[in-house]
Amino acid sequence: MSFEESPFMIAHKPVEDGFPFEVETDSLADSMGLRLPNRSLYLLQGKVGAGKSLIAQRLVHGMVHNGVKVLVITTELTTRGWIEQMESIGYGMTEFIRQGQVMVLSRYGTVADSRQDVTLEDILNSPAVPAADVILLDSASSLMPDGIGKSEQYALIQQLRKIASEGRSFMLCADPEEMDHGLLHTLRASAEVVLDLENAMIGGELKRNIVITRFLRAAGPIQTSVGWRVEPGMGFIVDITAVS
Repeated sequence: MSFEESPFMIAHKPVEDGFPFEVETDSLADSMGLRLPNRSLYLLQGKVGAGKSLIAQRLVHGMVHNGVKVLVITTELTTRGWIEQMESIGYGMTEFIRQGQVMVLSRYGTVADSRQDVTLEDILNSPAVPAADVILLDSASSLMPDGIGKSEQYALIQQLRKIASEGRSFMLCADPEEMDHGLLHTLRASAEVVLDLENAMIGGELKRNIVITRFLRAAGPIQTSVGWRVEPGMGFIVDITAVS
């Protein structure tokens, strides 16, 4: 994972009133607080297939269209793969990347030059981090240390907090089966936003749901849960029959 100079790294200007993520094509922001809080930790938790990456991609799409500067760290796709995945659901990123509003970094490089030794510390020390408004780690659980004690857990959260206090937020996608349970519990207790992603088979159909467990400093109303689906070319769709 290399960090090259780019227009993205120029002039981070802290956003004081939160990060808007509304778009005309869906009503997610109306159901989920209108803005994501600044200087915060957002935790998107769910098992494999629960939709963590898709929800993160929808939030990135919305924030970018509202002028937020986003750094994406993916441990699951190449940079090209992440961009193509966004394109496949109608969320084009190429122009935003060209303008320096989005930067995508991958453990696998542009094609598939894998580096398994990338650590969370490497990422937090990247020169791209101070230039971002929001840093997405997908998946954060694959980068987190395992088997650490309470003091080390506290130190890690404090490190994230210190970076966030300078005017940016972290969006962390976590699989509970992949991450140290003690650290995950500490992170859940600390995060301003906790979204638990659930799937259920109802009448032979897969229903996806965002359970909004915590959402501090919201600028608008918060639903208890939001049903959703993604259609190719149409992107994220709020399932109004499943919203509560």
